[in-house]
Amino acid sequence: MSDQIQRFMFDHTNVRGEIVTLAAAYHEVLDRHAYPPAVNELLGELLAAVALLTDTVKLDGTLSIEVRGRGVLSLLMAESNPGGELRAIARIAEDADLPSEHASFRELVGEGQIVITLDPREGHRYQGIVALDQETLGGCLEAYFTQSEQLPTRLWLAADEKRAGGLLLQRLPAESQNQDVDAWDRSVQLADTIKTEELLGLEQREVLHRLYHEETVRVFEPKALRFGCTCSRERMSHALHTLGKEELRDILHEQGAIDTQCHFCHTKYHYTAADIETLLDDPEAPSPTIH
Repeated sequence: MSDQIQRFMFDHTNVRGEIVTLAAAYHEVLDRHAYPPAVNELLGELLAAVALLTDTVKLDGTLSIEVRGRGVLSLLMAESNPGGELRAIARIAEDADLPSEHASFRELVGEGQIVITLDPREGHRYQGIVALDQETLGGCLEAYFTQSEQLPTRLWLAADEKRAGGLLLQRLPAESQNQDVDAWDRSVQLADTIKTEELLGLEQREVLHRLYHEETVRVFEPKALRFGCTCSRERMSHALHTLGKEELRDILHEQGAIDTQCHFCHTKYHYTAADIETLLDDPEAPSPTIH
């Protein structure tokens, strides 16, 4: 089963959708970390969600979803870029007990907020914020669309540590093109019947056929997805430069060099004292050695 996202729409209506399936990209994320099962599954849901949102808003740029909680998880983040690359990370609160295998979304995140950042290649960066006041990740993201996009949107998300998947339906404002006034309610009611094992275990076209075989559904060419990290020497250098001369030199005094790594992909970067001095003189100078 390929990692891909597929767009579809119901002819002669203003209802559109996206369906996503992830396996290899999901495994790439999990293989780089050692999270408890409940966190792995929520991270899979977030990966599916960030892919769905990126394709839905048709963003030519980077989209990230940050779940900032006060529960077992202090941070859950997933990000996509224009090349169909995904990455994600979780951070467990320092004083938290490890969650049970079947911990709920509410137990994992507690109170807090979701920050959705759209960073286009051209134009202005945009952030939307919604409260963690629903019982599921999908419910919180639906509230974001209601609040920020003002478009009725429904999400079904699932993950089982092997695969992650998601389905999104959205009602567009083009009422003049809608020849079926019941299309939205009917498509949502049918999607509500989907089982987790179907969303995760069946090919996307088979899922759509099972749900909508009595509807006229137009399915578009799928887009391939994969794991990918946007970290680079330049980005790491700029991040270090923001610490300031005093802090960087204090670290050098204690350690003799600076070793850091990307939290997403674990690529390591090594800075000698000479590297740091060059960086302080010129942030655009060549970056450190990667290990």
